[in-house]
Amino acid sequence: MTGFLAGGAFLRLVDRYLPHLHLFAPMEAAEGLSTSWRRTTLLVIAITLHNLPEDLAVGVAFGAAHLEGRQAAQALLAGAIALAVGIGLQNFPEGAAVSVPLRREGLDAGRAFFFGQLSGAVEPVAAVVGAASVLLVQSFLPYALAFAAGAMIYVVVEEIIPEAQSSGNGDVATLGVMLGLAAMMFLDVALG
Repeated sequence: MTGFLAGGAFLRLVDRYLPHLHLFAPMEAAEGLSTSWRRTTLLVIAITLHNLPEDLAVGVAFGAAHLEGRQAAQALLAGAIALAVGIGLQNFPEGAAVSVPLRREGLDAGRAFFFGQLSGAVEPVAAVVGAASVLLVQSFLPYALAFAAGAMIYVVVEEIIPEAQSSGNGDVATLGVMLGLAAMMFLDVALG
């Protein structure tokens, strides 16, 4: 429970102080400390902030697989691969969610694509930090897993669910969540 709450608290602090702007929000709705950064920068920071816990969880899962005995390691490795594949798949629409609005705001296609890719640049770093933390301190594993889970749940509840339910899209958003969960369960069974 400690790690879970720490993960949520960490994301809350970052969300409160790091300047960022959520998709389709007006510039006046920017969150975090006041800044003169442009809309583009604030959008990329918001998506990057949401990518952090995802790949921290991937790194922790791979680190856990490395530490376990042969039999358990195979199961954990399959789970880590399923998690990485699932998060990798959702990164395609996430990159588009950054690039398309930026393109609509007038950025040329190359720069919009670059910023979409830049928003995911934190992911390999977070994965390595997650794996390294587990490998360096084995007793930290349960807390690291719980920390990543707490951070991910914070993002989902605070940002994604309310955004998905806005603008009369409740039914489509709910169906998307259901299909996404079904796809993740399928990947878990198929790869594990």
